[in-house]
Amino acid sequence: MSSQQKLVLADTHCHLDFPEFDADRNEVIKRAKESGVEYIVNVGSDLVESHRSVELAGQNEHIYAAVGIHPHEADKFTPDQLDTVKELAQKSKVVAIGEIGLDYFKNFSKAENQRPMFKGLLKVAKELNLPVVLHTREAAVDTISILKDFMPLRAVVHCFSGDEAFLKQCLDFGFYISFTCNITYKKADKLRQVLKVVPLERMMLETDCPYLSPEGFRGKRNEPYQVRLLAEEIAKIRNISIETLAENTTQNAFKFFNIKI
Repeated sequence: MSSQQKLVLADTHCHLDFPEFDADRNEVIKRAKESGVEYIVNVGSDLVESHRSVELAGQNEHIYAAVGIHPHEADKFTPDQLDTVKELAQKSKVVAIGEIGLDYFKNFSKAENQRPMFKGLLKVAKELNLPVVLHTREAAVDTISILKDFMPLRAVVHCFSGDEAFLKQCLDFGFYISFTCNITYKKADKLRQVLKVVPLERMMLETDCPYLSPEGFRGKRNEPYQVRLLAEEIAKIRNISIETLAENTTQNAFKFFNIKI
């Protein structure tokens, strides 16, 4: 048996329900499993996508769902949507609330609308005792300020892009840190330095597909099978074996999302 077959990897954040996968979704899922990516968490970005995420998890044994509303959707948010998220979150194989948070980089929604929605979704997570998949971009100060009011909280900072100061705050909260294929980009030296100091027992892997294809594939659709390439790159950066990295990050995913195998 090859080492590739022996590795068990988890893509802890992807969007396989997106239309980019409509033509060949089953083939994409099969390709991932053949590459050792045996567990996938499909993450909702709005109510429609959260519904689809739940459906996808129901159709595939090794796929799990997170449900939530992305900060980009905050200008359209109404409080009754929290009831829908709460209802969805109690469906079979839903393992987290997400992705939720703050995004002051693209400003697709006003910051003053993002904050109350974020708080409302955190309340849902606390009520249901579910972990949270955090999206935070150029909003570290407000993110930390809001999260302090909801501690203790299980959370993973997805697609980590912050500095070491923000990392320390997240680790002090007990959060997990998830890295994507942007770690492979030529200009990602600062991010690679941050990656070196994240404890292995707090690290997870993700593609955020169809976004963030690795170096050499940029401009093309990303897929869960690329977690294999991501794992190889991180193992090199950390100077550890890919087997060690895979075992730790996959076990972290099982623990964080409470996935029973």
